[in-house]
Amino acid sequence: MRDSEQQLAVGAMNEDGSPVAADVDPEQLARMRERFDALRGKIADAYADVPIEEGMAEIDAAVASERRR
Repeated sequence: MRDSEQQLAVGAMNEDGSPVAADVDPEQLARMRERFDALRGKIADAYADVPIEEGMAEIDAAVASERRR
């Protein structure tokens, strides 16, 4: 599990050393959802006038760049 997932998890269940489930604080999860929704709205607003093809090409390039790292 990544550090952010470990901070969120109250208790984690492992199978063969791999995380398979976690107990999560519902209030913390709700706060994370609110922050995610706010960020998603800002990104949507920033790209409102960008043609879909151009936006998708930018996303594809960013994903490819991260995968090369």
